[in-house]
Amino acid sequence: MKKRKFGLALSLVLAAGTLLGACGKSEENGGGAAGGDEKEKAFSVAMVTDVGGVDDKSFNQSAWEGLQAFGEENGLEKGKGGFDYLQSQSDADYSTNLNTLARQDFDLVFGIGFLMEGAINEIAQQQKDSHFGIVDAVVDQPNVASIMFKEQEAAFLAGVAAANATKANKIGFIGGMEIPVIERFESGFLAGVQAVNPDIKVEVQYAGAFDKAELGQTIASKMYSSGVDVIFHAAGGTGNGLFKEARDLKKKDPAREIWAIGVDSDQTAEGVVEIDGKEHNVIITSALKRVDNAVKDLSTKAQEGNFPGGETTTYGLAEEGVGLAPINEEVTNKADIEAAVQEWQEKIKNGEITVPSTKDELASFSAE
Repeated sequence: MKKRKFGLALSLVLAAGTLLGACGKSEENGGGAAGGDEKEKAFSVAMVTDVGGVDDKSFNQSAWEGLQAFGEENGLEKGKGGFDYLQSQSDADYSTNLNTLARQDFDLVFGIGFLMEGAINEIAQQQKDSHFGIVDAVVDQPNVASIMFKEQEAAFLAGVAAANATKANKIGFIGGMEIPVIERFESGFLAGVQAVNPDIKVEVQYAGAFDKAELGQTIASKMYSSGVDVIFHAAGGTGNGLFKEARDLKKKDPAREIWAIGVDSDQTAEGVVEIDGKEHNVIITSALKRVDNAVKDLSTKAQEGNFPGGETTTYGLAEEGVGLAPINEEVTNKADIEAAVQEWQEKIKNGEITVPSTKDELASFSAE
């Protein structure tokens, strides 16, 4: 049963002060002997991962953390009738997984990532009584709510941090696939570097995949070998290879100052390397894309009967949808980086500058 119908029915029952009202209260507390009815009536939400998987330490994982937080706050359990996910091994699984969750009567089903756009569009038309959410794409269907982000704003701050941290004046960017969402990351990052020092060289390379850690490591190895000392990735699981390469190089030569910057979630834990019994970290910061906040926000709206079907909601710095993780304590000029990030963050929030979201916009961008 959809939340809107349940909410109306529950209100009428409570107003009448009947025995069913007491049962409804018991349901809200997660107790009582209603059993199957209780489980059927509880608002339920699920998601389908893209090929990166739910433990990609990035995009999908952030979305799942958002669903878990929503579930915990509402007394739901993992599984049918509560909150759950299905993992996709390939793009052939998208439609099947979405259809499976819709048929299991989840009140809201998310497709995580732009790769799910076609599948969401297809299944939403087949399952017209179901509600869907899609992240990083826009699907024009009345039962689909689309979630977008201003990734360029978080990436700009990452660029400011990188430009202030580099000593070689050579920085790298590793992208997953050449698609609009990653173009926003790249454009914002390059703009942030340029705003600090237009003479810094940024080497850009795309892996063509979001789930190839070994390819990410190969690209990172070539960049570090060429003299790059800071690399930012927007490549999902492929970026895990960047972290491995940075850790390996740091362990081999502890005196060498090389850094990495994470994406989507705070990836600090991926940068830990032990040297002579002491832990160090090769990650400066991470460009945060709060998929968890967005997924939780949409789930709450849907639960309250305010599902924004047919609409697109965009989250930026002002909406706390993107941001920057804390700066690594080991960076020598940490305070200077923090001050610079804060300064530019305020300029973005108050509209003093508009961060470019495409390469065309970047070409004409000026931070002055």
